[in-house]
Amino acid sequence: MRVKTIIVILSLLLPLSSAISAVVVPLDNSETIVVLGLFKDRAVIRIGKQQHILRVGETSPEGVSLIEADSKKAVLEFRGKKDTYFLGRQVSSHFKKAEIKGEAKIWPINGMYMVGGTINGQPVKFMLDTGASWISMNAQHARRLGLDYRVSGRRRSVSTASGVAQVFLINLDRVSVGDIILHHVKAAVLEGHSPTEILLGMSFLERVDIQRQGQMMTLKKKW
Repeated sequence: MRVKTIIVILSLLLPLSSAISAVVVPLDNSETIVVLGLFKDRAVIRIGKQQHILRVGETSPEGVSLIEADSKKAVLEFRGKKDTYFLGRQVSSHFKKAEIKGEAKIWPINGMYMVGGTINGQPVKFMLDTGASWISMNAQHARRLGLDYRVSGRRRSVSTASGVAQVFLINLDRVSVGDIILHHVKAAVLEGHSPTEILLGMSFLERVDIQRQGQMMTLKKKW
């Protein structure tokens, strides 16, 4: 069996006379990933024949996420596993092709599409809402899930059906619905008792395909 490799080329914005360090990690049945450049909060990577410029928090179509980057190192994540890359040091990585795209089938309950899932490993009940920009929850939901939204969140004013409300925008490490698992999903926490259900908004739904057959709705992961 042909063994593919991950070739990591970590380069700095230095004069052309400066050396470029490379790390070669052989892996079986893996995509070839090349890190072409490192910058503050950005990285240029090539996966197979596809080249991507990722900012921190972004994910490539192949499912590789950039967690952290500066001119000296990068942290990449794939399927929940994080690896740190340093200049001139070998790392242990296991970036393999995504095997099966997840999906979730949902039937309406009293006209509402409700579905079980998890947020950061904690079980929750979602209500699908394509009118919500993000996964949205109230402060009580956030506290039950252990989300310290006042510390990690960014305060913002938004318009709701009840008027202008103050929300805290946060980043959820992991959200699952059915067989679909997404990482780094934006969410909004509203102080007070609204919404009464956790809304599965567009920060999740824009990353899946939505199909309807009669009353049944099927969500399929795009990549």
